Amino acid sequence: MMRSDRSWTSGERFGRLAIMEATETKIRAEIASERRELADALDELTDQQWNSATLCSGWRAREVAAHMSMGFRYSFGRTALELARAGGNLHKMTDRLARRDAAALSPRELAAALRDNAHHPWKPPVGGLETALGHDVIHGLDISVALDLGRQVPEERLRIMLGTVSPRTLRFFGADLEDVELRATDLDWSYGRGTQVVSRPAQELLLLAYGRKLPTGPLDSRPAR
Repeated sequence: MMRSDRSWTSGERFGRLAIMEATETKIRAEIASERRELADALDELTDQQWNSATLCSGWRAREVAAHMSMGFRYSFGRTALELARAGGNLHKMTDRLARRDAAALSPRELAAALRDNAHHPWKPPVGGLETALGHDVIHGLDISVALDLGRQVPEERLRIMLGTVSPRTLRFFGADLEDVELRATDLDWSYGRGTQVVSRPAQELLLLAYGRKLPTGPLDSRPAR
């Protein structure tokens, strides 16, 4: 069992402070900027890229983009109805809607759904504004990393997200990091107290903490000293 929930590194404390110090207005501004930037990136995708696989298993860029805007396009009542149709299975519902909407909406419409709703107040059912920001950041990386777009999440946005990493996050997203320490090579941040150290840029470590598998390159993993 990871010991990091009781013994934080200075990097973890910094991440927590980043969230505490970020005002609601600031986080909302970061959410809006993330959505607009992602919309701009999506506008540049070719047809082949729109149909390419992402870090979300089984979803192309089309399905990920459709999923990201689902909260803007579906009312609470309609979402509840769709969930009932899925037998209460949230994952089944989101997968079905993402595939259906990806087929029905054009690439231009999918990008516009993010841009036009940059300031939409939607939040996931569980979690606050940081979770809403995380939804956009992680799914944006699902697309940009898999398609090798070279997009870098701005540092302040990234620090807020790193501050959300916790044992609960790892469990929810199925990230198996037992006996592993994550150590960023580009920021003063680390997580965990495992005997194996994984050293990568913070953006990549964030994806690992959210249960993603990086598309290329072996992990720099070595025994802790």
